[in-house]
Amino acid sequence: MRLRHTLDPSVDPALRDGIVRLWTDVTNAGGAVGFVPPVTVGEIRPELVRHLAAMADGSARLLVGRDENGEVAATAFFSFNSHRLMTHWVWLYTVMVHPRLQGGGHGRELMAAVAAAARGFEGIEAIRLGCRGGMGIERFYASCGYKEVGRVPGAIRVADGDDRDDITMLLPLY
Repeated sequence: MRLRHTLDPSVDPALRDGIVRLWTDVTNAGGAVGFVPPVTVGEIRPELVRHLAAMADGSARLLVGRDENGEVAATAFFSFNSHRLMTHWVWLYTVMVHPRLQGGGHGRELMAAVAAAARGFEGIEAIRLGCRGGMGIERFYASCGYKEVGRVPGAIRVADGDDRDDITMLLPLY
């Protein structure tokens, strides 16, 4: 099964609920997407609302992957820079694939769709993303063509006594 990726999908209650459920499931399975498990839909929803507000004002875009039943199974949010010296690259946030689909190539599929979408953004030459150290996720991004360009030791505190590196990865698009 392949996911069907859509850039800038129409935001309706089904999409909002699907993203918040995905985000909750990914976090509770141990995914590093801005929260530490356990979390509830109610804890995730305000952060999703911030992402959707950024989409509404044009500073962010969404790529969503849906499974064969049309359910939200993957996401990636692009965030555009407003600083005039940094408008040639975008940030990538909240990159997720549902835990039931991980290990089947869907993450690579999502990252290929991300790169293809970004290549269609006028003036964008690179994608930058941050990831949490200690999970090996930087190796996955490296296998998708991203290069580690920065690391801040212990910048992410997931619990008392558990600090992780904040790793910055970059994918040049050309």
